[in-house]
Amino acid sequence: MRLPRDPRLLVVALGGRALQAPTGRPAGRAAGREAWTRALERSLPPLVDVAAAGFRVVLVPSGAPVDDADGRAGRSRAAVPPRPLDLRAAEGQGAAGYAVQQALANLARVRGGEMPVAVILTRVEVLPDDPAFARPARAVGPPYSIATARRLARELGWTFAGNGASRRRVVPAPRPRRIPEAGVIRRCADAGVLTIAAAGGGVPVVETPEGYRGVEAMVEAEATAALLGTALAADRLVFLTGVERVEVGHRTARAIGVEHLSLDEARALLAAREFPAASIGPKVQAAVDFVAAGGREAIITSLPALRAALDGRAGTRVVP
Repeated sequence: MRLPRDPRLLVVALGGRALQAPTGRPAGRAAGREAWTRALERSLPPLVDVAAAGFRVVLVPSGAPVDDADGRAGRSRAAVPPRPLDLRAAEGQGAAGYAVQQALANLARVRGGEMPVAVILTRVEVLPDDPAFARPARAVGPPYSIATARRLARELGWTFAGNGASRRRVVPAPRPRRIPEAGVIRRCADAGVLTIAAAGGGVPVVETPEGYRGVEAMVEAEATAALLGTALAADRLVFLTGVERVEVGHRTARAIGVEHLSLDEARALLAAREFPAASIGPKVQAAVDFVAAGGREAIITSLPALRAALDGRAGTRVVP
């Protein structure tokens, strides 16, 4: 059943670069869990303002940082059996969702109000014959010495990549095709609950005759946010990052901020590799996917500029 489009429903993808440390620099996953949690409390007031203004928000946060214990487990495979990636994705969703839920609810409480916030563990269906399964490219986990990487490849069937003295495991990053929990997420949003879903991109699963089964893969959070926005019939999709606007010619003398991109313009710039693949590129591609599927517009901006961007005074907008 096709859901009616809701002009007040926003799907907001919260990237790690959107969170600010006391220095004003991004406080992403590499900052550590404690610093990341403090950065949430420092950075999320604009999102509370938007929810208080009457927007229904579905939030897709990036994954939580891996703590030291997780890192030690990753370096001691003999003592700690490796966890399947779908289980790790589910654990990461819970950790990220809990931290964001705490920050949002506490910020609302300090202002003298109550904000209902729910975290939904979200599966993301991928196709078992997706070409990505034949070309693992997404790096996960800690670096390994060449000798250890060879041993793990032999014992566990893992694929590794890298140059120099270390290697990292690489896994498939298939495109998301369906979100089984979309109906539940929409009902929560319609009830006025700020809903946190698909943190880190969601848990990758494939459909089998017996039901869904987790797979050894990772799903890009930007692509999941675009698919979720389409599935929920959201009016707008917002990507929060560390810059107020997307730049063409980034870090060059010809750099210029872009206010509007049509689908054709965005596709042409993506084809020309104008946007870095490790940062803004996936956001622009996901914005294109959402708008091409019927969304009114997708916005790329920063947390401080969020409300201004929703009012048309900031951000980069991708439109039909």
